[in-house]
Amino acid sequence: MITKTFIKEIKEMVRDGRVKLSFLIVIILLGVTLWIRIGHYQNINEQYKNATITEREVWNGQGEKNPHSAAHFGTYAFKPKYPLSLIDQGVDKYVGISIFLEAHKRNESQFSAAADQTGLGRFGDLSPDFILLFIIPLLIILLGFNSFTKEREMGTLKLLKSLGINNWKWMIGKWISLFFPIFIISSVLFLTSGILLFNLNDFGIFNWSSLLWLFLIYICYYIVFINIVLFVSIKAKKSGISLVILLSIWIISCLAAPKAASNIAESKYHYPTKQEFNTMIMKDKRNGLDGHNPWSKQAILLEKKVLKEYGVDSLNQLPFNFTAYRTQIGEEHEAEVYFKHYKYLREQYNQQTNIYKSLAIISPYLPTRFLSMAISNTDYATHWDFSDSAENYRIKTQKFLNDNTAQNTKFGERGYKAKADFWKKLPAFNYNPPKLNNILIQNKSNLIILGAWIIFSFGLFLFNSKKI
Repeated sequence: MITKTFIKEIKEMVRDGRVKLSFLIVIILLGVTLWIRIGHYQNINEQYKNATITEREVWNGQGEKNPHSAAHFGTYAFKPKYPLSLIDQGVDKYVGISIFLEAHKRNESQFSAAADQTGLGRFGDLSPDFILLFIIPLLIILLGFNSFTKEREMGTLKLLKSLGINNWKWMIGKWISLFFPIFIISSVLFLTSGILLFNLNDFGIFNWSSLLWLFLIYICYYIVFINIVLFVSIKAKKSGISLVILLSIWIISCLAAPKAASNIAESKYHYPTKQEFNTMIMKDKRNGLDGHNPWSKQAILLEKKVLKEYGVDSLNQLPFNFTAYRTQIGEEHEAEVYFKHYKYLREQYNQQTNIYKSLAIISPYLPTRFLSMAISNTDYATHWDFSDSAENYRIKTQKFLNDNTAQNTKFGERGYKAKADFWKKLPAFNYNPPKLNNILIQNKSNLIILGAWIIFSFGLFLFNSKKI
């Protein structure tokens, strides 16, 4: 019964011109987006490679220079692109690709792609994740909205009941016939993406296991929609009513719920404005040690502490340059201030994320979206991790420069210049994103929510077999 139902439903799909046209449109869209994204990301990755090499050459080629001047001269940390961003670009378009690292200041990432777009960019980009998250659920609705209602409307339901069909087997056959084409399209997309990514040079470290997890996440997302579509088709009396209900569910799940979650999260846990954020940082900076002000209260206390620790009467007797030492201590204080306030921003983000998760009960889109971005290394968590890594590198760079001055000069000495080959001793910045296991652990709640959606939707579908 299952096999016969499956074959019958597939034959009807093949004969239906609207279904064939829909499949053709989706396949063409996926092909075009993959082709565009591959060219785009190859170009971005080439720019990243050239910028990294050029910036390092600029740093190494400073010649003889005072280390503190080099600290203010600064350098850049560039965020690499990751292979699965080909499928889901996440927030990469909005968060910037580089951070300027300089003394006494933690800068935001800059040069985001969205900032360079025209007003047409507000309409969004055609990307694989858009098709996967929005278009394919619509295709599922088109394929399955009349799976059961057509049997009533055509009078075949009474005929099938008179033959004593097994409701369970009949329903499973219809479920498989709806799942099969969606599984094929998804498999072709992800397999093609994997082959292309595997053969791209200098595109980051490609991981087949990450691609497999991403594929499974989307398959689970589609299973939820398949179950809901078939459930509505069972309950609705007419195909037109079923279609309207399912389109309403799609609008609520994929469009309204994410927007509502965003507005609620922002209103309850809003971010401070840039002006407010900078004001809070400057206030905490003034309450601490200023490495450039030897007459401040904190600087005098530090001086007394160091003299007592080394058992000397004057700064000239110290085995290092106290001015450079004080500068480094001031740098560490400022770094703590930045970490404190950026930690607050992250806490606000986490609270907003919890709001999203709490609203996932009305939309399977939300946990799927979060998981997709996380596995693709294009979510806010990865960006925060990159930003923190760049800040840690900035702090180490300042210590590297200040320690050189402290060890090679005496108190009051001016005009010191490090040798031209000194800059090469600073290790290059290298960022590695979180591992897949860590990503899955951090997103355990999203996995649980998506799993709950699957169980709930299967329950709706299967336990209504007697309603037919």
